[in-house]
Amino acid sequence: MESKSAIENRALFEKLLDFEARSIAHDVSTSSQRDSETNWDGVVFRLGEHRLTIGITDVDEILPLPSSTPVPGARDWLIGMANVRGNLVTIVDLGWFLFGSRTPITMRTRLILTRLQGRYVGLIVDEVFGQRHFNRNDIAPVDDPPDALQGLVQDQFPQGEDRWGRLQIRQLMTEPRFLDGSA
Repeated sequence: MESKSAIENRALFEKLLDFEARSIAHDVSTSSQRDSETNWDGVVFRLGEHRLTIGITDVDEILPLPSSTPVPGARDWLIGMANVRGNLVTIVDLGWFLFGSRTPITMRTRLILTRLQGRYVGLIVDEVFGQRHFNRNDIAPVDDPPDALQGLVQDQFPQGEDRWGRLQIRQLMTEPRFLDGSA
């Protein structure tokens, strides 16, 4: 006759075998592929009164505003250059570039680090809210974007009360005015 502890151990072992069998039967790659087909992941942020998102694959890092060195002869919105962990980063005030007014520097001001032709560019924004997952099926056109966002924000993701305009970062970085930072 089996002891009580031997019976309990056998029951636990059978439970583990069942977990293993169900785990093997569940094909994670199929559900992940389905999710990647319907989901769009972005970093959401505020630029003045505008709520925007950039694709997560276009963001290298989000960090507090580092100290920077001004570049003589540069446009006002090109704040300067900074050393971020040994990497030279061009710092651009995105609000100033787009809307003509300087982004107020607060405790919530952040730098979104991205790349332009393999080089780091830091975009100053008012506030970063984090990462969000959007359903690609929910995307809607932006009816009347402000002039400064024409061609850069063509669609949006509604989420509750908010509308997150999708900033076309590659379009921004090919704009001749953005590429010519000299005054």
